[in-house]
Amino acid sequence: MTQGTALTASTIPGTILSIDAMGGDHGPGAVVAGMARAAAKNEALRFIVHGDRPELERLIDRRRGLAERCEIRHAEGVVTMHDKPSQVMRHGKDTSMWSCIEAIRNGEAGAAVSCGNTGALMALSMIRLRKIEGVNRPAIACLWPSRNPSGFNVMLDVGADIRADAGDLLQYALMGASYARNGLDLRRPRVGLLNVGTEEHKGRAELKLAADLIERVSTAADFDFVGFVEGGDLPSDKVDVIVTDGFTGNVALKTGEGTARLIRELLGEAFRFSPLSRVAALLAYTSLRRLSKRIDPRRVNGGVFLGLNGTVVKSHGSADETGVAAAIKLAARLAAAGFNERLTARLAEAEQAAAAAMQAEAGQA
Repeated sequence: MTQGTALTASTIPGTILSIDAMGGDHGPGAVVAGMARAAAKNEALRFIVHGDRPELERLIDRRRGLAERCEIRHAEGVVTMHDKPSQVMRHGKDTSMWSCIEAIRNGEAGAAVSCGNTGALMALSMIRLRKIEGVNRPAIACLWPSRNPSGFNVMLDVGADIRADAGDLLQYALMGASYARNGLDLRRPRVGLLNVGTEEHKGRAELKLAADLIERVSTAADFDFVGFVEGGDLPSDKVDVIVTDGFTGNVALKTGEGTARLIRELLGEAFRFSPLSRVAALLAYTSLRRLSKRIDPRRVNGGVFLGLNGTVVKSHGSADETGVAAAIKLAARLAAAGFNERLTARLAEAEQAAAAAMQAEAGQA
């Protein structure tokens, strides 16, 4: 792995991951199965697994060779999808999620993975890991399949906070550009601001102000601002980073995933329709399998919390074995590449350059 290809390298050096095994919709069975799948492809991976020890021992012992690569840390409590973040902060010290984040805080693991309650995980991560200096609102960044050479675009925020003012969107642009630069090996990422149209007069007031701010700092922060982009541009090759608020980003993400699942199901129905269509499916099997992988949302599962002093990957609560393995693979690549340290340094440089550029413009005015 080169220093700039955290998400595109074919191999992953040895690293230790902290895994919250109890928070997903499908329970620890799906999490352990995902761990086993990821471990089978990456012999150097090791895990600190948090949750109910007897149940985890039973599940892990069923997977050949996995027990030797796991340290189990017992946690009585589980953060459910219905728990309020404030409740978890007050009474959640005995939970697997809290224990999982503590391993990152103590420097015992390179990244954390959880399928649990997003709001609770973000609140816990912010309190225990703290925000990077200068960051107002952390964001969740996801990888969106696209026509770009890397195969992905970066979109943020996809659910950390439903609100974002112009200053927050500027910070998302800086963090997203750094993520694309360090993770996708893009020297000068192209950043777009999601809007209802590409015309300058469209959109809310904060979007117009954000566009102006992002444009003004883009040169100093070493990225190209392509202006407003629309929903149809998300999988395109005209942009590398799509910036939006958490409400819009989360709706877009789940709409895209639902559409991808619908296409897969409709294709399956179409090729099972008649004996002739089944023959056609056999003839096109290799191409159909490749297409199925490209549009399978489980294979790009995992949102990265940006803006914190530690790497946390949030997997979908409904993730199955394939989805959990994808989130673990993402976390392992980021941890092995020292991604968070590089992002922190790069973000500090970008913030300083942006502030200097804005001061210079203010002085000229």
